[in-house]
Amino acid sequence: MLTVHHLNNSRSQRIVWLCEELGIDYRLVKHQRHPETQRSPESLNQVHPLGKAPTIEHAGQTLVESEAIIEYLCQVCGGGRLSRTPASAEYGAYLQWLAYAEGTLFPGLLVDLVYAWTGGGNAALMGFFDVEIEKNHRYIETVLAQRDHLLASGFSAADVNLGWALEFSECRGRLKDFPALRAYLARLRGRDAYRRAIERGGPQDLSVFSAGAAT
Repeated sequence: MLTVHHLNNSRSQRIVWLCEELGIDYRLVKHQRHPETQRSPESLNQVHPLGKAPTIEHAGQTLVESEAIIEYLCQVCGGGRLSRTPASAEYGAYLQWLAYAEGTLFPGLLVDLVYAWTGGGNAALMGFFDVEIEKNHRYIETVLAQRDHLLASGFSAADVNLGWALEFSECRGRLKDFPALRAYLARLRGRDAYRRAIERGGPQDLSVFSAGAAT
């Protein structure tokens, strides 16, 4: 059976959500962040040398990296559901959006968090990332102002990947000027599978990462 290692208040919530969307059987192993440092526990290091979440175990393999896990689950465990095939006219767009959440959007948000947690530092560097964060949000806003999901054909695993990144962005106070992104998040949170994932994975509280959180 598929085993999903889930760290509370982390991007692994999207993997629990995807499993619920795909309707596949899985065993969920929960790990808890250190309450003060927010670091992952030793139990995750025992699963994989990187100690990362999400991590899955399946068919004798232990896999990390959200994008790889998402596509693996769609193709191997989900019969291709919520993915797009090379024959699809949207295959290129699907791959782009699947990679976009972690490859382009999230790095700037992480720098934003670390900058705040370390009490600042290189203001010029953060100024660069502020521009990039704004540009990225404006780009997605333009797309989602025209349709309900990233692809014209409807909901896909790419929406799952982007959804959590936008939840993180929301907690950092970055969505106030983007009504289409806020509406998109509301649609994602309204999905039955999303609600089941929260029930099974546990409530998600990203307030520790918020713009006003104490460090």
